[in-house]
Amino acid sequence: MSIKLKNNLVMNSVHVGIIAIDTSYHIIFLNKYAADFLGLSEKDTIGLCISQIFESAEPIFKMCIEDGKSQLRQRIVDKDIKIVGDITPILEGQQVLGAVYCFLGANEAIHSTRELNKLKSYEYLEDELEKIVDQSFHGEWLCDGEGTVLRVNEAGARFIGVEAGDIVGEKAWYLLEKGWVDRSVTKEVLQTKEKVSIVQHTKNNKDIMATGFPVFGEGGEIIRVIVHVIDITGLNTIRKQLEHSRLVSEKYKNEYLDLSMLEFRRQDLVAESGKMKQVLRMALKIAHISASGILITGESGVGKGVIAKFIHINSSRREKPFVQINCAALPESLLEAELFGYERGAFTGAGESGKVGLIELAKNGTLFLDEIGDIPIAVQVKLLKYLDDHLVRPLGGIQEKTINCSIISATNQDLVALINQRRFREDLLYRLNAFTISIPPLRERKEDIFELCNYFLQKYNKEYNQNGRVSFRGMRVLQSHQFPGNVRELESIIKQAIVMSNDDVIDDYIAHMLAEGGKSQGQRDLTVGKLGLNTKIQEFEKGILNNTVKECKTTREMANRLGIDQSTVVRKLKKHRISL
Repeated sequence: MSIKLKNNLVMNSVHVGIIAIDTSYHIIFLNKYAADFLGLSEKDTIGLCISQIFESAEPIFKMCIEDGKSQLRQRIVDKDIKIVGDITPILEGQQVLGAVYCFLGANEAIHSTRELNKLKSYEYLEDELEKIVDQSFHGEWLCDGEGTVLRVNEAGARFIGVEAGDIVGEKAWYLLEKGWVDRSVTKEVLQTKEKVSIVQHTKNNKDIMATGFPVFGEGGEIIRVIVHVIDITGLNTIRKQLEHSRLVSEKYKNEYLDLSMLEFRRQDLVAESGKMKQVLRMALKIAHISASGILITGESGVGKGVIAKFIHINSSRREKPFVQINCAALPESLLEAELFGYERGAFTGAGESGKVGLIELAKNGTLFLDEIGDIPIAVQVKLLKYLDDHLVRPLGGIQEKTINCSIISATNQDLVALINQRRFREDLLYRLNAFTISIPPLRERKEDIFELCNYFLQKYNKEYNQNGRVSFRGMRVLQSHQFPGNVRELESIIKQAIVMSNDDVIDDYIAHMLAEGGKSQGQRDLTVGKLGLNTKIQEFEKGILNNTVKECKTTREMANRLGIDQSTVVRKLKKHRISL
């Protein structure tokens, strides 16, 4: 049964393929788009069975005709043809007269689907953006090029104290005319045609920062004004709170510094001057991070060894050994043996059991290299190698040991000058001075003289059971002295004055000593008398041993203090008939 279709002109004008079949699956109509797409003519196609055009399509059309139900989004792939469309039954009442297939090429169908998805995405994004703006903590206003309010979010209306519905459709300066704000940012943007930022004071006693942005059209005219509003009323409160917090922080900082000074005093460290307090704070900070490669510089007698011990005691290595060596006190061969140790028979005179080096003795602790500027070049090379890889090989040994210890060095020399004289390695200096602490001389921190004097008075009065004291006059004498020997010189003066003065007030004895150049009795003896050199040396050695015996409890401690072997100490004590 053939069906004569009318309105062919309409059918041929649409940009979609249309093919109609009867119940015997013969083509009764196809429009121009379908004919062109399939490369057929209407005249040659009418009357053909649908399977002659699409070999795999007849079952789909059969299902539609027999069930009388549409088959949607049916994809037909046949040879080079790929199309997608809907097959719909042609009905007259309840009777199925045929079926019609409306289709697009697969590529066009995909493109159309994407465009529809984009449209849905745009609608979703627009709805989402409006929700974000409405929920924003900041105020947002949108006006047209005439200043009419098109949109305002909840925060923007709340800051001023109006309802959004009451202002939309009004001119933005309506708020200014009614006294809700004292300035109109939209009006100023339209006048200047530039971005404008102002602080507005509102009727409800709020301070708001309003920033207006002009949006220009193609002709250069303003088509929109966007206003961004922030409530800054609480900034003054925040500023006051921050100022209060700063003052509290300063208070705690000062209290911490006071506690730090008490801790310094507890560790027998005296620092009254700002310079020395800064030195101790730096040393404490370095100690807390358990750093290595610390170089302490300063004149002889300023207390470099004291600071080194202070760093060790306040570090995480405090429970481990603190080993000290004076690099100027030993010749090259002995210094290397002392630092790195030696195996049995390593050299003539070496102990039968060998000896552990000071670096190994300081394992996980601290090694203090005093007078590092006097270390011989050959030993510098070996020390540099240790600092690079932390491996120690004793003299005469073949086994290397990994030893980790913190290295603190000290010097009263200009190491840069020594480098220029080729007496000190530049690369070694870089390893030793990762952190540098410079201790000022006593003459640059006169404030410390009073506290140091009192400290030494208490120490030696107790030690020698004396009652010596310094009056205001004596203190002025001390503070006027330049102290070339620094703290060590001051300690020596106070110690000798307490012991030798016939009066409790030791001012006169101090003045006498300073007039003599601050020399000790032993030093003056070296310049007088007619005894031979050898006798003088023996007397001087005996005096040193007598002083050291008073300060040490064992021969091992004396050996460490004097930088010699314990056996040498025992032999010399016996020689001079000195008892420990």
